[in-house]
Amino acid sequence: MGIKFRLTLMNFLQFFIWGSWLLTIGAYWFQTKQWSGTEFGAIFSTMGIASLFMPAIAGIVADRWINAERLYGSFHILAAIVLFCVPMVNDPSTMFWVMLINMVFYMPTIALSITVAYSSMNKAGMNIIKEYPPIRVWGTIGFIVALWIVSLLHIETSSVQFYVASAASLFLGLYAFTLPKCPPLGRAVKKSFINALGLNAFALFKNSKMAIFFIFAMLLGASLQLTNAYGDTFLHDFAFIPAYKDLLAVKFPAIIMSISQISETLFILAIPFFLRKFGIKKVMLMSMIAWVLRFGLFAYGNPADGLWMIILSCIIYGMAFDFFNISGSLYVETQSDPTIRASSQGLFMMMTNGFGAFLGSRISGIIIDKYYVLDGGKFDWKGIWIAFAAYSLVVAILFAILFKHKHDPKALENIHH
Repeated sequence: MGIKFRLTLMNFLQFFIWGSWLLTIGAYWFQTKQWSGTEFGAIFSTMGIASLFMPAIAGIVADRWINAERLYGSFHILAAIVLFCVPMVNDPSTMFWVMLINMVFYMPTIALSITVAYSSMNKAGMNIIKEYPPIRVWGTIGFIVALWIVSLLHIETSSVQFYVASAASLFLGLYAFTLPKCPPLGRAVKKSFINALGLNAFALFKNSKMAIFFIFAMLLGASLQLTNAYGDTFLHDFAFIPAYKDLLAVKFPAIIMSISQISETLFILAIPFFLRKFGIKKVMLMSMIAWVLRFGLFAYGNPADGLWMIILSCIIYGMAFDFFNISGSLYVETQSDPTIRASSQGLFMMMTNGFGAFLGSRISGIIIDKYYVLDGGKFDWKGIWIAFAAYSLVVAILFAILFKHKHDPKALENIHH
């Protein structure tokens, strides 16, 4: 097998595991287990908690002591064991701890998969900038394929989804040990504890423009969690309305939601053009307006005559997600000193997937339980999505006013060369 195919398979499985349960655990939680929104918010916060410290720790271990591909494989094997145990859990507080352990093993593998890919491609003399994106796109395809399998097998509300994820995780864990060796490169480098943990990147907060940027990264990280946590469950709830229950969108909601990921693959390719033409501030504003539309269309959509709104919302998601995440990481790249490049990207991830994800999932769960649960325990979905849209609009307006940035096409050109 060529290195390109081997890395493609690694990326496909990396996100297949996540796609098997990430968007459908809400349906399992609310429809099957019938646990509360506050407790569900806690489940989605596990991703944020794990992202605060695990990628940094795994990075240090891979830099100093253990081959990256072995550490990567070990984490996936351990995560497979945890995922296999999920169906045995019968109360929400135990579920929190089990999912936290799963995320502690899974979250660092995202960064480790990039390390393994870059290291292997460098050794093979490949052009990373040109050849990595077509390999990475297979990760998104893996996520979509997992969603379709879970949906077509009708296991969105079943614990079987966790067995699918566990089997894929075990296979990837074992497969990782056959990948090209990525030995530790930082053994000889003496680093202070601050540097090792990537804490030196916090110096970026001294720059007021960067501090504002990172605060907005956190606020948008919250929006991402809202859509991951509640989108699939929202479509499932239409099954309780006789006029909608037999429609395709209600029978296969994960397939409808997968349009979001398909859209992502297209918007990734459009980013270089948009960045050159409009600059980072406008591209990120487009992302924020896209979040407003994403939630607003959900508020007024339904699986019958309003299906076009739900589908349009899923298409817009590609812009909402990619235009912030990828252009945001490019912005961090242009503003950071090369010596703290990796730490700066880690800080960006910590603000979005760490603090943002944690706050978004926890606070939304509490607010929904307090204000948006109707008589009979049903959710006021229209109210929920309008509240999320209003939140996104406020964030966009504040960003437009507070974030001062002059577009310099040359700064972006430097990244590409």
